[in-house]
Amino acid sequence: MSEERPGILLSVLDVVLTVLVAVLAAFLLRTFVIGVYIVPTGSMLDTIQEGDMLVGEKVSLRWSTPQAGDVVTFDDPLSEGTVLIKRVVAVAGQTVDLQDGKLVVDGVVQDEPYTEGKATESLSGLSGSAGIEYPYTVPEGTIFCMGDNRTNSLDSRYFGPVSVDAVSSRGLFIYWPLTDAKLL
Repeated sequence: MSEERPGILLSVLDVVLTVLVAVLAAFLLRTFVIGVYIVPTGSMLDTIQEGDMLVGEKVSLRWSTPQAGDVVTFDDPLSEGTVLIKRVVAVAGQTVDLQDGKLVVDGVVQDEPYTEGKATESLSGLSGSAGIEYPYTVPEGTIFCMGDNRTNSLDSRYFGPVSVDAVSSRGLFIYWPLTDAKLL
C-alpha cells in the first residue's frame, strides 16, 4: 500500500496543477484577448438582439484603432461600470452630419442597411445631452458611435464622441442563443 500512495499523491497534485493552469489561462484570455458580453438593450436591433451573448476581441486594439463599420464595446460615459455596444460610424478628423434622417460622413450619405430605414436624428435636444451641433468634426483620439436601432439608442449623438481608450473590444460574433449566432 505504501507504494500506491506516491502515485495517488502525484495524481492529486497533477489535477490541482492542471486546474491552476486552466484558471490562469482563462484569466489571461479574458483580460487580454477576449471579452464576453450580454447585450442588455435593443439599441443594436436588428443586428444584435436584446439578451444576445457575444464575444469581442481585444488584441487588435493594441496596434490599431477602431474603424468605421466596426461594432465595438466601450465603457458607458454616463454610467460607470456599464459596457455599451455600438457601431463606429466615424473616426477622428471625419465630419458627421445628419440630413433628412440620413447619416452623412465627410459629405457622403452612408449606406446603412442594418438601420432598416430608421431615421437618424439629432439627440441634442434631449435633457442631459452633450448638445452636439452638426456638422460635427470628430476630435483626435475619439470615435463617433451609434446604435443600429437609431430611434432607440442613446449614443454619440447624445453623450458625444467616445475616447478610443474607452474601447474594450471589437465585436466578433454572437454565440447565444444559437438561433442568433453569427459573425458581426
